[in-house]
Amino acid sequence: MTDLRKTLKTSLAEARARLEAALKEEGFGILTEIDVAATLKARLGLERPPYLILGACNPNLAAKALEAEPDIGLLLPCNAVLREGGEGVEILLQDPKGMFQVLPPEKQEALKPVVEEARSRLEKALAKL
Repeated sequence: MTDLRKTLKTSLAEARARLEAALKEEGFGILTEIDVAATLKARLGLERPPYLILGACNPNLAAKALEAEPDIGLLLPCNAVLREGGEGVEILLQDPKGMFQVLPPEKQEALKPVVEEARSRLEKALAKL
């Protein structure tokens, strides 16, 4: 689904702090947080390992994307997933290139510079981890 991923041998809290710092260096901030494990526990009584979805946004890139395509809000923000597994905490970042392939070709072309910059910044953030 995505090729922007990395596993850290650390706690979820530490992985989150490192991810947020790396994203911040690339101009992203966290707008939303969904604690999937807590929601499944509260609503369905299901026990799951920690699983967070963070909605990251780079305001400059979002403004450019909205200028090129006002409906792009349906695909924003960029999601980051942190989940605990046997090897540590896996971090997955939504690949803008893959995400924007759902758009018609003319809209993809209009957004190409924004998508490429977003992917580059997300790759740089992931590399810093």
